[in-house]
Amino acid sequence: MLEVDAVIAQRLSSDVALINQIAGYIVHAGGKRMRPKLVLLFANALGYQQPGRFELAAVVEFIHTATLLHDDVVDESSMRRGKKTANALFGNAASVLVGDFLYSRAFQMMVSVNKLRVLDVLAEATNVIAEGEVLQLMNMHDPDITVEAYLRVIRYKTAKLFEASARLGAVLADAGPEIEEACAGYGRALGTAFQLIDDVLDYEGDSQALGKNVGDDLREGKTTLPLLIAMERCNAEQRQLLRHAIEHGEQEKLAEIVAIVRETGALEATREAARAEAKLARDCLNLLPDSKWRKSLLEFAARSVERSF
Repeated sequence: MLEVDAVIAQRLSSDVALINQIAGYIVHAGGKRMRPKLVLLFANALGYQQPGRFELAAVVEFIHTATLLHDDVVDESSMRRGKKTANALFGNAASVLVGDFLYSRAFQMMVSVNKLRVLDVLAEATNVIAEGEVLQLMNMHDPDITVEAYLRVIRYKTAKLFEASARLGAVLADAGPEIEEACAGYGRALGTAFQLIDDVLDYEGDSQALGKNVGDDLREGKTTLPLLIAMERCNAEQRQLLRHAIEHGEQEKLAEIVAIVRETGALEATREAARAEAKLARDCLNLLPDSKWRKSLLEFAARSVERSF
């Protein structure tokens, strides 16, 4: 990861001072760097240890960072990772444009690896992520979305870049189609589990530990799995309260809503769904040779669903 950080610092450089300032602020804001780690772990697990893995690890972090910049503008978020968002500090226009810079810089970097399959994987991923963003926008403030529609947004918006990151390790190592699909399956399931836990933490976490405001999903009108499960299990009066809160993005009754979500067992049910995805991820590793890298990937999946931030 130190090598990846060095690539990030080098590739962030621009003659435009504001780009350096904003991109540097968001990239160095203390993220988990899960996606670049997946590139490195899978490349190493499959025997590829050339410098190209650092370049592609930085690429997926740039793509992820670009999506964060755009997300925060769309969601009107004011806090991420315990700090003010870039749009809160620098304005919406600058955040969107620097996000565009990061996307275009990422595509410049992809070419340097000189593998057409890399371009294919990442071009598809960025397109699907954009579709996921639009799907989520369409679902905002809709209490009637189905679990299937909610999971589709997760697969597109969050899990797709996890999937692409894991797949890239196999692509770099020239692994066969079966191994590549197993790696992609791990990333897709891990990304889904990760987002499910994020949705749990929005109702049971601590703002300081999370680095964002508890209840933000509700404020933004996002109907996540804990709410969907709670609406299935609660009484008619409680259901009406939840529907009204989703439709209007209300936080005035947040304490009451959180109580309903907890009382119905929706948080534990969502955690169980995340654990099932994590097991799917671990099962995908059966085709990989035994190594310390494979062991790390098994641990990665286990930790992703037991976190509190």
